[in-house]
Amino acid sequence: MREGGGDQVVVAVVVLQPGRDVAALAGVSSRTVSNVVNGYAPVSEATRARVQQAVDELGYRPNVLARNLAAGRSGQIAVVVPYLDTPYFAELLQGIIRAARVQGYNVLIDQTDGDAEHEKLFLSGGSQHLLFDGVIFSPLGLAQSDLSERDASLPLVVLGERVSDGTFDHIGIDDVTASREATEHPLALGRRRVAAIGDQPYRTGEAAQLRTRGYRLAHERAGIPVREEFVISTPRFNRSDGATAMAHLLDLEEPPDAVFCYSALGALHTLASHGLRVPEDVAIVGYDDIEDARYSNPPVTTVSPDKKLIAETAVARLLKRIGSSTPVPGMEIRTPHRLIPRASTMGRQAPAPGTTDKPSAPGR
Repeated sequence: MREGGGDQVVVAVVVLQPGRDVAALAGVSSRTVSNVVNGYAPVSEATRARVQQAVDELGYRPNVLARNLAAGRSGQIAVVVPYLDTPYFAELLQGIIRAARVQGYNVLIDQTDGDAEHEKLFLSGGSQHLLFDGVIFSPLGLAQSDLSERDASLPLVVLGERVSDGTFDHIGIDDVTASREATEHPLALGRRRVAAIGDQPYRTGEAAQLRTRGYRLAHERAGIPVREEFVISTPRFNRSDGATAMAHLLDLEEPPDAVFCYSALGALHTLASHGLRVPEDVAIVGYDDIEDARYSNPPVTTVSPDKKLIAETAVARLLKRIGSSTPVPGMEIRTPHRLIPRASTMGRQAPAPGTTDKPSAPGR
């Protein structure tokens, strides 16, 4: 409005305070409404019910941003993965986003391409931490020793094969056991020339190395020597590397009759392009149970981690760390996995009773 006929304009700003409306309707104080909505203090069930009825009637939604700022938090978590074009990570991210959303958190996603310096940025102190309250991290470029150099104040949950040093949580499946079971499967079907595609014998290749260890353990238990020419290294777990590795195996004087692939779809493509039948000529076992593996031709027998449980556990543990005023001891958490026989090893026949979706116990 104008005052005194001059040019000065006085603007009246009205600040809506829906919490007071809820308090008036419920017949309680604004502080009681805050206690009910935020869970700050014990409230009787009768009072809680009155407040909740008023909240529902007025359609009140708490200001999550303001609540987070008051608590010194951003309300966001970061999820850092090597590659977004890898189906496993894409499917895992879906589960993390859903689990975080239920808890009122947004998710920031970053792809590192396995670059060690890029990954270190998320573990060091700095202004970037103002953007997020904690990190769910799947490192590729960093080795186990690199994680000890992180900012200790950063809430951290690690996925993959980097073991906890007691200051962060590590969540994953038992890769050695899962890979042993994946290799024992074609051996039990009578295959005797079982190859492995995907070994990574270098400093940061722990995931592949654990799978290769399981592959070797299965041969040891079966009393069958490993043919070293059957263990093929690849730079990544992707389709093109798998296709190239499979072509190399087919060029051997005596090719394998089964292959445990740390990523299977590329190998299937090469076999089809060579006119070979799966599983009649070469049986294929994969890993990670990505959706494509269920709809490939033929569907792929695979190790299936419980990605939904991994995602939910990672979010729950990270939020526990974020919400704690004292250090939370690190945990080693092994989630279940199962071996799912499909047509790539069993042919078009149905899997044997009791073998489909059979969970394996977590733990090493």
